[in-house]
Amino acid sequence: MSLLKQKIIEKIRSEGPISFEIFMEMCLYYPHLGYYAKDSTKIGRAGDFYTSPHLHRIFGSMLGRQMEEMWTVMGRPEIFHVIEMGAGMGYLAKDMLGYLKKSELKGIKDFFHCLKYTIIELNPVIKAQQQEMLTEFKDRVNWVSSIDELAPIKGCFLSNELPDAFPVKLIEMDDELKEIYVSLNGDDLVEVKMPCSIEVKKYFEEFGIELPEGYRTEGNLKIRDWLEDISKKFSEGFIFTIDYGYTASDYYSEQRSRGTLLCYHQHRMNEDPYRNIGEQDITAHVNFSSLKKWGEEFGLKTIGFCPQGTYLVSLGIDEVIRELYGDSPDLFEIAKIKGLFLPQGMGESHKVMIQYKGENELRFKGFSFRNQMKYL
Repeated sequence: MSLLKQKIIEKIRSEGPISFEIFMEMCLYYPHLGYYAKDSTKIGRAGDFYTSPHLHRIFGSMLGRQMEEMWTVMGRPEIFHVIEMGAGMGYLAKDMLGYLKKSELKGIKDFFHCLKYTIIELNPVIKAQQQEMLTEFKDRVNWVSSIDELAPIKGCFLSNELPDAFPVKLIEMDDELKEIYVSLNGDDLVEVKMPCSIEVKKYFEEFGIELPEGYRTEGNLKIRDWLEDISKKFSEGFIFTIDYGYTASDYYSEQRSRGTLLCYHQHRMNEDPYRNIGEQDITAHVNFSSLKKWGEEFGLKTIGFCPQGTYLVSLGIDEVIRELYGDSPDLFEIAKIKGLFLPQGMGESHKVMIQYKGENELRFKGFSFRNQMKYL
């Protein structure tokens, strides 16, 4: 039995059944033992999963182009902050900064010298790996351990596959809405159903969701607190969220009657969060309607939302391919790039949402992606 499982069992024995949300939080973030908090955590092809920046460096180049465009429509402030949370090993930052530095050296743009990049990272081992990865840009990047350490800024708060790792409420309709709790049968972890809190009931009412008998799903209530924390740190700027997920109507459709909760262990997917405790990732898709609705409560205007593939094409990925490879790119490189925007790759499963806090929204008419990000 792992030490983390022992800790979970001890907590249940002393306090009684714990919510699945608390169980998931312990599995992922318990100090030194949780999946994201332990020293041996690996993200990327060497780990249990990889994200768009691991697929190809052009992803970072595209986001560099986006940051430069945001800086422009904000009136080219002398300092433009990019804050990244959930930065993994630092590939996205490296590729973005590398692209912008090359553009600066060519005399094409003057954004790079205005850019200050901050990574929010709590795990000291991952932070050290990020610092090694970003040695070339040590004068451009700094680290903090939480959002609270940030001063009010102008710029962009960037995350790629972050909210999907927030602990979720696990819900099942059984005559009435019930929340899944984790209890014990000897040393075995077992599920028990308990009446939902008012908070959970309100969540489903907010989005007009009525679940049929036997329907099992998730509710990510942590997103609201996260958006509130971010909004307090912006005098003006953007929240740029990339993740896999759906609108509320798609998330809670009949075809997803068992929810979206998945686990990843040694490159293999499973649906059992009660095994490999502390050794596997646990994730759930994002309800993007909640980002829009709750963001508006904190003064964040949704500028647009669309699939990653649509977004990259409208942002000009074909132009960046020519910038990087000329007129005759390597076919192997092109195959990897297609994985970022074709529907059978990450082009449809991953969505992009951009929100804005500030006074002047007329500037956004010039955004290259604006006409492609219409629906939510």
